Order: sequence, then structure tokens, then C-alpha cells
Amino acid sequence: MANSKRTLFLKRRLRVRNKLRKVNAGRARLSVHRSNKNISVQLIDDVNGVTLASASSLEKDLGVVGKNNIDAATKVGTAIAERAKKAGVEEAYFDRGGFLFHGKVKALADAAREGGLKI
Repeated sequence: MANSKRTLFLKRRLRVRNKLRKVNAGRARLSVHRSNKNISVQLIDDVNGVTLASASSLEKDLGVVGKNNIDAATKVGTAIAERAKKAGVEEAYFDRGGFLFHGKVKALADAAREGGLKI
């Protein structure tokens, strides 16, 4: 029986997160979610179970509402870098989930790095 796309995605997400948790214990996690219409990112402290900062293409002040392209991902990446600095987070590990590190996800990570967040 062939695996569905969703099943393969979930397996890949668990594999990525488990590897990252072993290597980057104690650091904040920069978690990315990409849908067909939007892209969002959260800075999560897994020790306390708290979201420290978040950014999304749904926010009106970013000017990319309802868009999911590389430009929107870049704006969301710079926004999360600014908010991470305000929250006092200098470095985090990048949790791409089950998404491939290509295109929009890569643009978001590059923008966050350029904004001063050490990933």
C-alpha cells in the first residue's frame, strides 16, 4: 500500500523535529508553517512551553495579506527577526517541519538571518 502525501509529510516532520531537539537542547525553536494561502512562523521556548514571538502573512501591517510568495516570506522573516530581538532572543534553531528547505521556507530563513537572528 502506497503512503499518502500527508503521511509522508507527518513522518518527515517528526524526523526533522526529533533530530533538532537532540542537537539544539535549550535553544528557542523557530517553527514555520506554510499553507496554500499564507505563511507563518513562531518562536517557541520548548522548556516552558511558551510562544515568545510570532509573525504571519495575515497581519495587515506587513502588507502581504493573503499572499504566499517569496516576497511575503521575506517580510515575515524580517518581522520575526525584529520581534525576536525585542523578546531578547539572539539565536534559535530553524524547525522547517515537514516542508522542504527551498523557495518560500528558504527565503524566510534567509530574511531572519539578515535581520540579525542567528539560525
